[in-house]
Amino acid sequence: MAQIPTRNLNPPATSTEWIDISVPIHAGMVHWPGDPPVEINTLTHVERGDICTVSALKLGAHTGTHIDAPIHYLPGGSGTHEVPLHGLIGHARVIEIKDRDTIREAELRQHNLGPSERLLFKTLNSQRCWSSPQFVNQFIAISEDAAAYLAQLKILTVGIDYLSVGSPEVHRILLGAGVVIIEGLNLAEVRPGHYELVCLPLKILGGDGAPARALLKSYAPLG
Repeated sequence: MAQIPTRNLNPPATSTEWIDISVPIHAGMVHWPGDPPVEINTLTHVERGDICTVSALKLGAHTGTHIDAPIHYLPGGSGTHEVPLHGLIGHARVIEIKDRDTIREAELRQHNLGPSERLLFKTLNSQRCWSSPQFVNQFIAISEDAAAYLAQLKILTVGIDYLSVGSPEVHRILLGAGVVIIEGLNLAEVRPGHYELVCLPLKILGGDGAPARALLKSYAPLG
């Protein structure tokens, strides 16, 4: 039986400022191979004498910081508008992954994980991948054994600091277990520890994914 996470024993009392861990959306930004590139076309602009500035956006549902809905990989799965918000708002833990190749079950077992946790994995991706304008193929992702372990623990949410949590099978394992998936986070400036998470995706009816704004608020101990 999994042990009770330490967060339940020593809840933080005060907090600091919000930290934006989402990546900015812009034309030409890195995207998953095969997904549509981001296009932002200015239709009217006040600096051209128009009454207002209006832009047209073209982008994939899995652009930048986003969530995956079960229908992304599971036939008959729910869409983004049905992803439970309690998986995207609340206490979260940022865990720094030391492995330079993948997120493995053996390393996760060192962190005393418990049920219903929201876990954000900080890997070398945050420093290495987001600095490149080109897609980085050799990014750190979750292995299938680690995904099965997280599903067994009934983890509530998993976040990763690049454009995918892992293979199609990793997605199926996590989504099939009801785990909320957040992809495309930038945790370069975030220390491991306990935070308050707010991640609000666009409410796309039946969507397979949705871009999101993700924020963390770190806690400062009393005294």
